[in-house]
Amino acid sequence: MEKQAEKLIELVRERNRGNRCKVLSFVSGKGGVGKTTVSTSFAYTLANVFGKRVLLLDCDIGLGNVHLLLGLDPSKNLKAVLKGSSLKEVVQRAYNFDVVLGFSGIDSLEELESYEAANLLIQLDRVIDNYDFIILDNSAGISRFTVNFSRAASETYVITTPEPTALTDAYAFIKSVYRVYGYSSFKVIVNSASSKNEGFETFDRLRTSVEKFLGFRLKLAGILPYSSRLKEALKEAKPVVHLYPSDPFSTELKKIVQLETGEVIPEEKESFISRLIRFFREGV
Repeated sequence: MEKQAEKLIELVRERNRGNRCKVLSFVSGKGGVGKTTVSTSFAYTLANVFGKRVLLLDCDIGLGNVHLLLGLDPSKNLKAVLKGSSLKEVVQRAYNFDVVLGFSGIDSLEELESYEAANLLIQLDRVIDNYDFIILDNSAGISRFTVNFSRAASETYVITTPEPTALTDAYAFIKSVYRVYGYSSFKVIVNSASSKNEGFETFDRLRTSVEKFLGFRLKLAGILPYSSRLKEALKEAKPVVHLYPSDPFSTELKKIVQLETGEVIPEEKESFISRLIRFFREGV
């Protein structure tokens, strides 16, 4: 099975190089750093600001929670795909992009070990021409699923925060994947920074370690500020970038997505009623 997975990973990577669709993997060394919020917001911005065809895959095996941020039905999820079903059977539509949810809870260790990423990679190869971007929201930490999904991706966004434990775990993930597989297509997003300076200092510590001990140059994708709006958006089960497009988190996230697309941010046309609702919501 491992040899089959290796062939499939290489197949998807070859398709990535020859296809306009980009597969982006989002990972974090530990939980609680806002990875799912960032990946979901990234998908939303690609679809609604830049007009891209987007598929968001919640690849968190057993602990998927994208449905909480998008208000979707959790019963249609990735478990069926990992057991052999088609992606088309479980795709849901939200905010102008497609979503395949992860799932929460497993009944036994044997059940977890029986799931294989091979079928998912096959399914991705079948639908890759339908999208401009496929976003993989992986589970936190290091697992065979997360590593294989990242290796198959065009690029991997590593989400961290200024907390020392988050930084240490982010480095551990990068080191493990690089030393075992030689994969180095990483971009770092520093989330929940209290200031730009804190964000740059956090990245610099990670960059220095990677250059000193691994020997390659790490890229900074951007810095996202802490926002109290995130909790409010979670309560409403809606993306923060949808509810609060002028919040500093949303505007900085848009800049990161712009760098990924390499395109100018289109001028957003907003109706009078939409502006009025936003002004009251944001307290402008």
